[in-house]
Amino acid sequence: MTADTPVSELQAFLAAHPEVTHVDAYLNDLNTVERGKRVDRAALEALYRDGMLLPGSMFALDVLGGTVQATGLGFDEGDADRPCRPLPGSLVTVPWQSPGLAQMQLSMYEPDGRPFHADPRHILVKVLDRLHRLNLTPVVAIEYEFYFIDRTRTSEGQPQPPPLPITQRREFQTQINSMTYLNEYSEILSRIYLACEQQGVPATGALAEYGPGQFEVNLLHRADALQACDEALRFKRIVRSVAREYGWDATFLPKPYRDMAGSGMHVHVSLLDAGGRNLFECPDPALSEGRPASTELRHALAGMLRTLGDGMALCAPGPNSYRRFRAESYVPLTPGWSINNRGSALRIPVSDDRNRRIEHRLAGADANPYLVVAWILAGIHHGLAESLEPPPAIEGNAYRATGDRLPIHWATAIERFEHSDFAAHYLGRPFRDLYSTVKRAELEDFDSYVTPLEVAWFMGAL
Repeated sequence: MTADTPVSELQAFLAAHPEVTHVDAYLNDLNTVERGKRVDRAALEALYRDGMLLPGSMFALDVLGGTVQATGLGFDEGDADRPCRPLPGSLVTVPWQSPGLAQMQLSMYEPDGRPFHADPRHILVKVLDRLHRLNLTPVVAIEYEFYFIDRTRTSEGQPQPPPLPITQRREFQTQINSMTYLNEYSEILSRIYLACEQQGVPATGALAEYGPGQFEVNLLHRADALQACDEALRFKRIVRSVAREYGWDATFLPKPYRDMAGSGMHVHVSLLDAGGRNLFECPDPALSEGRPASTELRHALAGMLRTLGDGMALCAPGPNSYRRFRAESYVPLTPGWSINNRGSALRIPVSDDRNRRIEHRLAGADANPYLVVAWILAGIHHGLAESLEPPPAIEGNAYRATGDRLPIHWATAIERFEHSDFAAHYLGRPFRDLYSTVKRAELEDFDSYVTPLEVAWFMGAL
């Protein structure tokens, strides 16, 4: 992957779209918030040639947009600009806006052309390079869960489902895989699929999830992990934007409702050798003493399991992320693996032999896909390099499994990540320290607020 996108790609796009007058050029920060500029058509060739300048502090911002000065990327360096270059294939039209608008995604570099250490996309590149040096190519597919919600909140200020488009009922029931729900939402889902098609995002299937107004959409697997993550972020923008067209909101908040299912980001991964063979290929359930027949699959599972806890702060980046982690909620509480068991952190789904893969079920829908995929692949590399072996597979109710527990509290997860030698080794110590600093600042700010719930519970009793 080159540092910049050829100008020929821009010229072909502009020739095909003479109506485009402006382009939204943006990158996604640590929290995946989109940040950038709108530029006019005349400035695009210079942008492709020289990059667009944005401050490096874009990657020192907390979720509210404030610069965390302790990162050193704010006043300590004069809030210095760095060039951002377009991502290949990301220049697309914006079907929910006027015909004159397009968009492109960016990645940040140092002025001398080196990748900027704080950009999560470059962190994924760093990990991919380790696998590529072994002539290995990961194949990645991402699934997102999300909710459609009413723009009108409840009297307590909480989210609520929108009225169903056809019946106009406000539904609060759990209806997993309901075809009736799919019919109710078919118009907006069709609009999302059309926008995905127009923007080159390979959405392959949707199902109604457990919560009211909750859906899961699968994105096609890619043998280019960077492309898979680029498309995943483009998909999130599509869903939110199309929902606004319909007068609703769409949220990837992991737990918008206390008593309803959470929303995750599930990542499927397999590994190809230089000849294109899936190294995880093996019969199902070809087990010997509770372990898969594929040596590479065993090592990959073991490496991922050993590093799950250290990476929790990446997979669950905010306080709401940890609301998902409850027993018998299809969210893992222990670092275990299974065959076809949705209670485990790592699951080998039902498939034919050639498509054998691992499903990583830990991350919330709010997580940064570049960082989650980087962490998954780092675990795989570690397992292969050390020839690690996994424990026996979980069988039955995964929530009755004994042994280690995952760090399911925000403060604990941040502390574990900021002291992780594994994170420093694979992601780079500067990025580990930057991410930890931003997350600790968010934690301290969040913990300073007095909530209505604690007033209601404790003020009269104490």
